[in-house]
Amino acid sequence: MRVAIPTKDGEIFLRYSETKEFTVYDVEIELVKAKEVVPLGDKTIAEFLTEQDINVVLCANIRSAGRTLLRTKRIELIYGVTGNADEAMIRYLSGEQLGTVEENALLRMEMDERI
Repeated sequence: MRVAIPTKDGEIFLRYSETKEFTVYDVEIELVKAKEVVPLGDKTIAEFLTEQDINVVLCANIRSAGRTLLRTKRIELIYGVTGNADEAMIRYLSGEQLGTVEENALLRMEMDERI
């Protein structure tokens, strides 16, 4: 299984659609076997996820168009997740409940206040 998290300096990047890199984790039997920070470059996020054979995306804030795209590609999505990417990955693998719609709404309000 391959898990992608949009990141910047090891932290989950708040705006999924504006990310410049993903941290990609290769997971076998609930253990991380490899981790790599991969720049998006000139690819679209959809192209990147397809080329990287991503199965799961953990992210903070994602628009409905992004959610729809991931569903059509049969990529599991967990959003409303913030903080350190490695810590989020550990929590995901341990089966901890991550992200909620309420957290995502709160993130949007916080980002709107910063603008």
